Amino acid sequence: MLKKIIKLLTRVLASTAIGIFVLSSHGAFAQTLEKKKITIAVGGKSLFYYLPLTIAERQGYFKDEGLDVEIPDFAGGAKALQALVGGSADMVSGAFEHTINMQAKKQPIKAVVLQANFSSIALVMPKDKAAKYKSAKDLKGLKIGVTAPGSSTNMFINNLLAKAGLKPSDVSIVGVGAGAGAVAAMDKGELDGMSNLDPVITQLEATGKYVAVADSRTEKGMKDLYGGDYLASCLYANEDFIKKNPATTQAAVNAMVRALRWIAKATPEQIMAVVPEAYLAGNRSIYKQALLKNMIGYSTDGQMSMRAANNVYVVLKQFEPSVVTASAAGTIKLESTFDNSFAVKAGAKYK
Repeated sequence: MLKKIIKLLTRVLASTAIGIFVLSSHGAFAQTLEKKKITIAVGGKSLFYYLPLTIAERQGYFKDEGLDVEIPDFAGGAKALQALVGGSADMVSGAFEHTINMQAKKQPIKAVVLQANFSSIALVMPKDKAAKYKSAKDLKGLKIGVTAPGSSTNMFINNLLAKAGLKPSDVSIVGVGAGAGAVAAMDKGELDGMSNLDPVITQLEATGKYVAVADSRTEKGMKDLYGGDYLASCLYANEDFIKKNPATTQAAVNAMVRALRWIAKATPEQIMAVVPEAYLAGNRSIYKQALLKNMIGYSTDGQMSMRAANNVYVVLKQFEPSVVTASAAGTIKLESTFDNSFAVKAGAKYK
């Protein structure tokens, strides 16, 4: 009788231990989250610029951290930022440039994990116009498509113009989104050029009708355009949200760093098997070509450097009115635009 009781107790203890292990590895942390359901806004989710976000979602990494994440997709990064400012989003998967610009406007937001070190934006033009292009001075008076006015693709053009001694107002900017509509706008001849990201850019190049005249998908392009190290796409939020929800913020960063680790080891075929079929736009070959051009640009640990942040600042203070004013007043504090502590902890968890 005593042996039966001991055996029964052993089984109960074993079951309890297994239950504790499962909880600890699949969301016991969720019990400590300040907010389990969050909204992460993005502008052009299918772009490679935001691939780590899609991987974290599709691989179930957010759920593993105890998060229920909704990801509304907007036409461009500026629209996603508006959702954050308006209170309909908790976080944004967007361009680091916005953290500096918003600080200059005294609306502090902070990046908590880096997705890409490369801007990965390119300016393409029809072959005949590209043949006449010598420098950004040749853009004066042209109509240029961007994902959305005020987005990183718009800032890319502003940077080119500033380097050539021109002003943002020297061109006409047209928001065309980040998908099929952007490709269609070029095909209809409505634009003289387009600043966009992959897979859109590679889709246009593949037709043989368009040529990239400025390209930040390569190390040389990044050095020529930005001086080297750069902070591109990241996950950012209002400072107040981060302070009130540190565990929730950590959970989101954990998922993103895990996605970055996965991407670093994945083959193009493995990535294509995970992303939604719609991302491939019916052409796996072109998607793979575009993917191979962008793999070099992803962060592997989600951490940000002051040097890279300063390069972003140097670009913005050439043309962004609020940053120009704040810079003159000496009120820009780059150390307040990002926080690496979450990515460091996530890196220890997902080595």
